[in-house]
Amino acid sequence: MAVLTAKLEAAHEEEESKKYAANRKEQIGTGDRSEKIRTYNMLQDRVTDHRIKESWHNVAVILDGHIDEILEALTRRGSAERGVSS
Repeated sequence: MAVLTAKLEAAHEEEESKKYAANRKEQIGTGDRSEKIRTYNMLQDRVTDHRIKESWHNVAVILDGHIDEILEALTRRGSAERGVSS
């Protein structure tokens, strides 16, 4: 009976572990280059948002927190996708 209990507990733990791993992979993704949202290219002084296929220059200013242009572009794109006119 103890062996059966141990096997059932091991099976349950394995099932929980698989659920956790699947959930984690769904949240994190593969980390593949195709999953990139934004690229910061310091050599070319450029930031590119791959979701909306738009680029901005002056990386240092953007990294200092001046991201209004990027936010406006994302907002315009989101409104356009929802069919909302601005």
